[in-house]
Amino acid sequence: MADDSKPGAAGQAGGGRPLSDEELQDLVASTDTGGRSPTGIPLHIILWVAVAWSLFQIWIASPLPYVLSALTGWQAVLNSTESRAIHLAFAIFLAFLAYPALKRSPRHYIPIQDWVLALVGAFCASYLFWFYDSIAQRPGIPNTQDIVVACIGMVILLEATRRALGPPLTIIASIFLIYTFFGPYMPALISHQGVSLSGVVYHQWTSTSGVYGTALEVSTSFVFLFVLFGSLLDKAGAGNYFIKVAFSLLGHYRGGPAKAAVVASAMTGLISGSSIANVVTTGTFTIPMMKRTGFSSEKAGAVEVASSVNGQIMPPVMGAAAFLMVEYVGISYFEVVKHAFIPALISYIALVYIVHLEAMKADMQGLPRAEAPKPLVRVAIGVLLGFLITAALSMAFYYGLGWVKPLLGDATPWLVAVLLTAVYVGLIRFCARYPELELDDPSSPVVSLPKVGPTVKSGLHFLLPVVVLIWCLMVERMSPGLSAFWATAFMVFIVVTQRPIFAFFRGTELTATFGRGFSELFDGLVTGARNMIGIGIATATAGIIVGSVSQTGIGLVLADLVEILSLGNIMLVLLWTAVLSLILGMGLPTTANYIVVSALMAPVIVQLGQDAGLIVPLIAVHLFVFYFGIMADVTPPVGLASFAAAAVSGGDPLKTGFIAFFYSLRTAALPFLFIFNTDLLLIDVGWLGGIGVFIVATVAMLLFAAASQGYFLTRNRIYETVLLLLIAFTLFRPGFWMDMISPPNRDVAPSNIIAVADRMTAGEILRLRVDGVDSIGNPRSFVALLPLGEGETGEERLSSAGLELYMDGDKVLIDNAAFDSPAQAAGLEFDQEIVTVKEPLDQLPKELMYIPALLVLGLIVFMQRGRRERRPAAATA
Repeated sequence: MADDSKPGAAGQAGGGRPLSDEELQDLVASTDTGGRSPTGIPLHIILWVAVAWSLFQIWIASPLPYVLSALTGWQAVLNSTESRAIHLAFAIFLAFLAYPALKRSPRHYIPIQDWVLALVGAFCASYLFWFYDSIAQRPGIPNTQDIVVACIGMVILLEATRRALGPPLTIIASIFLIYTFFGPYMPALISHQGVSLSGVVYHQWTSTSGVYGTALEVSTSFVFLFVLFGSLLDKAGAGNYFIKVAFSLLGHYRGGPAKAAVVASAMTGLISGSSIANVVTTGTFTIPMMKRTGFSSEKAGAVEVASSVNGQIMPPVMGAAAFLMVEYVGISYFEVVKHAFIPALISYIALVYIVHLEAMKADMQGLPRAEAPKPLVRVAIGVLLGFLITAALSMAFYYGLGWVKPLLGDATPWLVAVLLTAVYVGLIRFCARYPELELDDPSSPVVSLPKVGPTVKSGLHFLLPVVVLIWCLMVERMSPGLSAFWATAFMVFIVVTQRPIFAFFRGTELTATFGRGFSELFDGLVTGARNMIGIGIATATAGIIVGSVSQTGIGLVLADLVEILSLGNIMLVLLWTAVLSLILGMGLPTTANYIVVSALMAPVIVQLGQDAGLIVPLIAVHLFVFYFGIMADVTPPVGLASFAAAAVSGGDPLKTGFIAFFYSLRTAALPFLFIFNTDLLLIDVGWLGGIGVFIVATVAMLLFAAASQGYFLTRNRIYETVLLLLIAFTLFRPGFWMDMISPPNRDVAPSNIIAVADRMTAGEILRLRVDGVDSIGNPRSFVALLPLGEGETGEERLSSAGLELYMDGDKVLIDNAAFDSPAQAAGLEFDQEIVTVKEPLDQLPKELMYIPALLVLGLIVFMQRGRRERRPAAATA
C-alpha cells in the first residue's frame, strides 16, 4: 500500500543511519495503518470504530445471522450489496481519521474538516444500505438525490484514495472518469459515444458494476477476515515464534541469518499481507544479524525485501489478489492455491540458494550452534517419524469424521470443537515445559542461536489455527470466507485463553494473564481493521476503472492497440503486460494493480495465444499479472519495500532496490515460463507427474539463479553462464527444442480435413488455421483447437463436434458451427475459411532433451570443480 509520504519517510535512512524503533513504527503506520496518532477521545473513536468494523466482518461471515433469523424471524442477514456499502463506509471513515491530508498536516489531532469529510463520506458510501429498497425499485433511473450523493461520494472516495494510497491511483481513476464523459471528443482510435451523468451515476455508484463491483465484494467477503486472522496470529506471538524457529534451524549454515530471513518471511507471509510490514517486522531482527555475518547493508536489506515481497505469492494465504482470481477466473480457491503452489515454493528455494551463493562468494560462516549437532540419521528418523505420525493422525481424523458425520448430523461441529479444544489444551500443556520465546536484541555484540528442540516445541499450538484454515479450504472445500471465519474464531479463542492456560500449567499468577489476553485481542481487532483501510479503498477505486472499461468499451480498443504494437506476437504482448504492471505498480498497491492490468490485458493475452495456436489458461494469465504487480514493490525508483528495508539497514534505498530486483529475477522469469509450460501450474498434471515437475523445475531454477549470480561451484566464466541459462531453459521447456527436432504436426491442405480426422481418435484436438473477421468486422486469422466428437469416420467425428463444412474445390468454408458445440467453443463461425489443417504426428518424448542438458551440466561441474580445487594451491603458492 502506498501513500505520498513514503519515499520521503524512508529516505531518512538514505544517508546511512538506521531508523530507530519509533521511526520504524511510524514508517509502517504511514504505509499501512495511517500516519496519524491522536490522543484522548479522537484516539478512542478510531480504536472503537476499528473494533466495530472487525466485529461487523466477523458477524456477516458467520452463520449467526442465519441462526438468529431462523429463531426470531428478524431479518439479520445482509445481502452482498448492503455488506459492501457498510464495508466501504468503515474504510472511508477511518481513512480520513487515520491519514493526514498533507505532509505538513497535524499528526496528533484531527482537524474539523476531516471529521466532516469522514462523516459525509461514510454516509455516501453506505447510501446503498440506507436506500436499498427504493433504489432497487427504479433500476437504471437515478433521481436527483442519487446523483448528488454519488457525485459527492465519488469526490470523497478519490480524496481518501489520495491520502491512503498516494496520487497515482487517484489520477488513473480520474482519467478514466473523464474519458467516460468526454468520449465523443477523444481521438478517433479511442472515441466512444459518451455517457450521461445519470448513466455514470447508476453504473458507478448505485449498481454493482463500478465502485461496488467484484473487487469490493471480495474485499468484504474474503480479504478482511484473512487480514484479521493474520493480525490476531501476530498478536498471539506467532510472528516471533516463526522467526526464532527459522533461526534455530538455519542460523548455523553459511549465510545462516539470511537463509533464516527467507524462511521466516515465508512463514510470516501467513500473518502479514503487506510487504512493507513484513520487511519491518522480520527485518528489524534479521537485517542486523545478516550484516554481522558479512552482508553489506544493501545486500542484507535486499535479501529481506526479496523474501518479504514473495510472502504474497505463498499459499495458502496469498495476497488479496488471490481471492479476486477466484471471482475473475471462475475457479475455486483450492484450485488457485494448487496452481500457485509450485512456482511460489520454487521461488523461495531459489532465494535460499541465492543467499547460499552470496555466502560462498564472500566465504561467510554461520553463527555458532547453541548445541552439538545430532547425527544425521537420528534427525532423518525424527523427521520421518513426525511426518508419519502427522499423516496417520490426519487420515484417522479425516476418515473418522466421515464416519461420524452421518451419525451426528448437525451436531458434528460441536464434536469437532471439543476435540480441537482438547488438542489445543494438550499442546499448550506440552509447550509449557519450555520457556516463553523472547526476541534477542539484534544490536547486542554476541548472538547465540536458540536451541532447535525447545524453540520448535514452545509454540506448536500456533500451527493449529493454520491447520484449521487449510483443512477448511482444502479438505472440507468451504468458501474462503467461511474458512477464514472458523480459523479467525479459533484464533480469537486462542488469543484470549493461551496465556491463562500457560500460567496454569506453569504454576504462575493467573489474574494478570486474563487482562493481557483481552488486551491482545483488542489490539488484534484494531490492527486488522487499520490494515484493511488501504485495501478497502483500493478495491473501491479500482472499481471505478473497471466500471469505466465495461461502460465505454475501451478494453476492446486497448486490445486492438496492444495487438498492433506487439505485431500479434504473444511474447511481445507478455513483455508489454509485464512493463505495464511494473509501471502501474510504482504507485498502485498490488491489489489495484492486479485489477487494472488483468481487466485490460488478460483477454488480449488469451486471444493472441489462441491466434498463435497456444492454449493459454486464464489462471496462468492472471498469475502472470499478479507476479509482476508484486515485483513493483521491489523495483526502483518507487520500490516501497526496498525503502523500508533501507530504513532498517541504513543502506542506500535505490541500491537496495536494484540488488533486490536482481535477486528477484527468478520471480520475474517464472511467469513467462508457466505461460508456455502450464505443467508448472499443475494444470492437467497428476500427483506423480507433479512431483516430477517440481523436481525438474527446482533444478532448473537453481541453475538460473547460479547463472544470474555468476557463481555455481566457483565463479562462472561468461560461456558457463550462457550454458547454465540454456540448460535451465531446456529443463523448464524441453518442448521448445523437441518441436524443432520432431515436429508435433504438419500442415496439410484444408481439403484433406476429413481424411485427417479419420486418422485421429475421438477426443483428440484438431488444429485448424482459420481466416475470418472479429466481432467488429476486422480481418482475423487464428488457430482453432477443435476436440473431435464420437464417430466411426472422420466426417462423423467432425459432425458430432458441431462442425459442418462447405467444399468449393480446394477451398473449405465453415457452413455451420452448431450452438453450444465444441466447434462454437473453438471460435468457429459461419463463412470462415479453413486455410490449413495441422495433422498431428507421432513425436518423441520431450523429456529426451533432458539428456543433452544434463550432459552439458556435468561438463560444467567437472570444469568448475577442477578450478575450485586448484584455487587453494594457487593461493598458497
